[in-house]
Amino acid sequence: MTITGPCNALDVVDVVALGESMVTFLPTRPGRLADVPSFERAIGGAESNVACGLAAAGHAVRWVSRVGADGFGDHLVEAIGDHGVDVSAVGRDAARPTGVYFRTAGDRATDAHEVAYYRAGSAASAMSVDNVDLGAVRSGQVLHLSGITAALSAECLGLLRELTAPAADRPLVSFDVNYRAGLWRDADSPQVLLELARDCDLVFVGEDEAEEAWGVTGGPEAVRAVLPEPQVLVVKQGRAGATAFVSAPGGERLGALTRVTFEPALAVDVVATIGAGDAFAAGFLSATLRGLPLRDRLRHGHLWAAAALTTPGDLAAPPPRDHADRLVALDDAGWEKLRLGPGWTQAAERADEEVRTP
Repeated sequence: MTITGPCNALDVVDVVALGESMVTFLPTRPGRLADVPSFERAIGGAESNVACGLAAAGHAVRWVSRVGADGFGDHLVEAIGDHGVDVSAVGRDAARPTGVYFRTAGDRATDAHEVAYYRAGSAASAMSVDNVDLGAVRSGQVLHLSGITAALSAECLGLLRELTAPAADRPLVSFDVNYRAGLWRDADSPQVLLELARDCDLVFVGEDEAEEAWGVTGGPEAVRAVLPEPQVLVVKQGRAGATAFVSAPGGERLGALTRVTFEPALAVDVVATIGAGDAFAAGFLSATLRGLPLRDRLRHGHLWAAAALTTPGDLAAPPPRDHADRLVALDDAGWEKLRLGPGWTQAAERADEEVRTP
């Protein structure tokens, strides 16, 4: 499989991810936000999470966004750049701050946690077709977007409408619906997300969020019925697994696949759920860029999600490629027997290093 993308004066990368990233503050001990005395600083953002994961796996990735001309903006650009992501197209806004948020550790059994966002009026919320480098945005083979960006402001929504509009020379557009009811103030928001998704090539959506946003019930097939346009639709089904639908014929951009494929999720000892959806998307995209079969793309998505689920922060390093490929190659019985816990990716990396070292 070969994905073709735009060619221009910029270096063409594998993936461009556009969206807001924020400085994240994680508690140093369990408890309510009111009771936690101190926090550790990290970074978080759906699209930058995808970008960092893909860069860690060896892909050429560019992140496009805007941050404030402040210390938090400096930290975001430096931290994401340290993951190997090209941050040269990130703009600075002297009039608006960088977004931040605080969250509690959460309960493993219920995923109950508090989150306090301070992102209103942020630099990224002012992204528009006039202040974002559209050449840089379109300089990848794949452009990855999220419905979160559309919720930030009318200007951001206009930018996403521009980037998802059909065009002969646009990159392959990947879109994670990422419906966040708390971010939307417009009753028409579910329809807005549906319209954006229908114009994209590859769409990720959770079965639960399809029901919340669009009232869709009846399983993945019902989701496909309201989203027949994307060539590839991946419906995430939580602990059960994920189903991928691929249109045929005319599948030359993502491979002429005609199957509907379900792959069960892995048994995982969950530490925190935040970031797992972003990791799944990154794993699926990585396998897509490598031209792997549809089943393998789903399995890589599950493995990358497992890496995020077994770490406390928003961002987790993906499993080593060689080790992930070996797990993906297991037969169905072997795959279903896997159980992954905290530290499994580091253990896999050490094991692979021992194999490489005589």
